[in-house]
Amino acid sequence: MLEKLRSGELYDPGAEELMELQLGCLDRLYEFNATRPTEQKRREALLREMFAEIGEGCYIEPPLHANWGGRFVRFGKHIYANFGLTLVDDTQITVGDHTLFGPNVVVATGSHPLAPELREQGLQFNAPVRIGRNCWIGAGAIILPGVTIGDNTVVGAGSVVTKDLPANVVAVGNPCRVLREIGERDRQVYFRDRRIPPELLEE
Repeated sequence: MLEKLRSGELYDPGAEELMELQLGCLDRLYEFNATRPTEQKRREALLREMFAEIGEGCYIEPPLHANWGGRFVRFGKHIYANFGLTLVDDTQITVGDHTLFGPNVVVATGSHPLAPELREQGLQFNAPVRIGRNCWIGAGAIILPGVTIGDNTVVGAGSVVTKDLPANVVAVGNPCRVLREIGERDRQVYFRDRRIPPELLEE
């Protein structure tokens, strides 16, 4: 059953062998969410236990919601997640270095068949999500199963990402579509007409 969970096949998420494993993961997630803001070292230690992989310098603001407490999640280095990140991590979620999550983002790998007879049986299937390096996922965005987002891409607040997005673009809307490429003006102006000090872009 655990192999079906990760392979995209239909399976029963309420199977006893899965529930026992999942409850252990959720207990650890409960511990993480119950930590005090001053318990940074404990949070870091818990995340290393919870996630399949998590790089240095990652910071996740509680509350974190995750079906499997991060068991199938791989985070690179220096990732920041604001309050209320939801990871429907029934299969692999992979996130590249330096990516930012705004508040209340949902990354979902789990889904259900359209055939009502199968849903009545409680069946589910999962498809992995991959988010590239140095992305910014805006507040309230929803990323659906099977989506891949390329490096450096910005997803606008409130967007619903139903299909793959290429690298180096700004994408917005429901369904989320590419608005434009990230260009030279973005290296001159950071907000409206506020200019970026040149020394910040020097290598």
